[in-house]
Parts: sequence; structure tokens; C-alpha cells
Amino acid sequence: MKVNESIYFFDLKKQYSLIKEEIIEALLKVCESTEFSGGTFVKNFERNFASYCNVKFAAGLNSGTSALHLAMVILNIKEDDEVIIPANSFIATAWAPAYVNATPVFVDCDSDTWNIDVKDVEEKITSKTKAIIGVHLYGQPCDIDELINIANKYNLFLVEDCAQAAGSKYKGKNIGCFGELGCFSYYPGKNLGAYGDAGAITTNNSIYDEHIKSLRNHGGVRKYYHDQIGYNMRMSGMQAAILNLKLGYLDNWNKRRKEIAEIYSNNIVNSKIKLQFQPDWAESNYHLFVVTTEERDELINYLAENNIYCGLHYPVPCHLQKAFKYLGYKEGSLPNCEYLAKHCISLPMYPELKNREAEIVVEIVNKF
Repeated sequence: MKVNESIYFFDLKKQYSLIKEEIIEALLKVCESTEFSGGTFVKNFERNFASYCNVKFAAGLNSGTSALHLAMVILNIKEDDEVIIPANSFIATAWAPAYVNATPVFVDCDSDTWNIDVKDVEEKITSKTKAIIGVHLYGQPCDIDELINIANKYNLFLVEDCAQAAGSKYKGKNIGCFGELGCFSYYPGKNLGAYGDAGAITTNNSIYDEHIKSLRNHGGVRKYYHDQIGYNMRMSGMQAAILNLKLGYLDNWNKRRKEIAEIYSNNIVNSKIKLQFQPDWAESNYHLFVVTTEERDELINYLAENNIYCGLHYPVPCHLQKAFKYLGYKEGSLPNCEYLAKHCISLPMYPELKNREAEIVVEIVNKF
């Protein structure tokens, strides 16, 4: 059965069309106030997002990559230190320690949840280890309590990479409140997406928050007074206004994603297809709905022939990227991550996807 109208992996235009008037009104307010960089709109979003994550502070930034970078600076991670991270993540997770000349130590993923393997984490700890970055992959929370136990046992910092997980819950609590710092991306395709690049760091530590807000602003809080070497990583007023508006929709959008995920989970019965295991304590926001198959390329082509277009996250794990060749990792060193990279495919997933469209995806996948 060939689908007459194409079903895409993601469609930003559909979301925009539903909130277009509100978006334009919000942007006009920024233009009229001329608070384009920092200012009231950013402060409003920071306050509201901190409340949403049940933390005391949030600092708006220009990207999720900057959030991860500043997390390392704030925690005084430096040359010769080691930071443990999962190899199956977007490359920005690995950039964080590399930016401060520390060594990323890649660990494998669990074969069922595809999140960071806590056993491998403990095996990779050395006297140089200073922090763990736990990634909530595809929006599904990783095993935070186990990571906290390991961090406490070895006196390490825990950083949450929440780039894909705004609104996801771990044991009933929104992620971003468990580690020393929570790092968020608001890249346009995220569940809470800006109209350009933006990010944030959440924390309950006032000293960290003050330090972040100084570093993002050229190392100072007063214009032309620079207390330390800083960066230009401010969030723009326009992105803050857009995010503040979208934040009010986030829970409903995530609820809709869960409904679509249930259609997939309850009805995909093809023995060639494996779904991500969902632990009882994890409530995913379903940023992505990823499956694996031994015949990944064939499935992608088969779906495309039926006008269904999917995503691919991520075809090369971090430890095998050319940029990290100097670390000496070889193929076969992290087998679960490598298997996932070669066999995963992301099915269409966004709140505006219709039930019938999701059902068609199921029908076609089941016939593969």
C-alpha cells in the first residue's frame, strides 16, 4: 500500500501555523522594547523555566552546546581531567570536556534502554575522573539514581544532558533538577524549540548560576567591567519570547507525542523491529521514537518508497568520530553503541502528526 500524501519525520511548519499569531505578537513586543540581547524577556523565561524544572535557577544561553561547555568551566574541569560520557549521543556532549582540554571517556549503552550503561561507568572511573554526563537519550531519562550513587561514591560531579528531554520525568519529577547542572538545547527541532539556536543551564546552586551569568556576558555583570575571561553566549530576547510562549504548550505537546508513541508501541508487531525499552521509572517526552532492525537501509528505502520519511540518530557513535581518533578507540570497543548506530531508525514523531498518519506508518512497518 503506497501512501498518497508524504508523511515526514518532522514538520515545523505545521506547529508554526497553529501559533503564528501569538508568535508574531511576541516578536513585535521584543522589537518594540528593543531588548534584543538579554533583558526582561530572557529573565522572564529563565524564571518560568526554572519553575517548570523545579529548580531555583535557570540561565539562558545561545545554544545547548554552550550550556555543556559552560558546565565544564563552572565545575573547574580542566586539562588531564576525565569526564565519562555515553558514546551514543549527539557530538555536542563530547565537545564539552574537549573544549576545556579534558579527556572524554566514552562508555557503552545498555542493550535495551540504549541509555548510558551504569556498570560500564563505574568500570571506567580512574583517579583522573571528575564528572559524569548522563544523557537522557531520545527524551528517555537515564538511570539517575544509579548515576547519583556512583557520583557520590567516587566524589564526582553529575551533569544532566537534557538536550532532548524538556518535560521528561524521572520518578515523577521533571529532569534537569537532579545533577549539579542540567544542560538544555532549544534547537528548533526540539520539543521546546526556538526559531534558531538557544540553550540553558538549570541548577539549585546560586554560586554556579551567578558564575554562568557572568561567563555568558564576557565575564562580567556590569557593562565594560570584566571580572574574568568570559564568552559571548547570551540568549537573545526574541528566542526567549518564543520559548516563553511555547513553554505554555509544552506539556500538551509532550502528551500528544506520548499518544503517538502508544500507537507505535502497541501496534508494531514486526519481529524484525525492536523498540526502545521503557523502564517504569522513566516517562519519556518522546523527542524521538527510535527502533532498530538488522535491515536498516532496506527499511529506510522501503518506507521512502511508500512516501514515509524517517530520521537517523546517530550513524557514527562519538568514540569513532574522526575528531576523537587521537583517543585510540577502535571499532568493537563499545559494541552496544556501535550496534545501535548501525541499526537504528527514527520514525515520524511530532505533535501535529495525525493518528491516521501514525497508523499508516505502523501498517507499512508491519508489512516490511
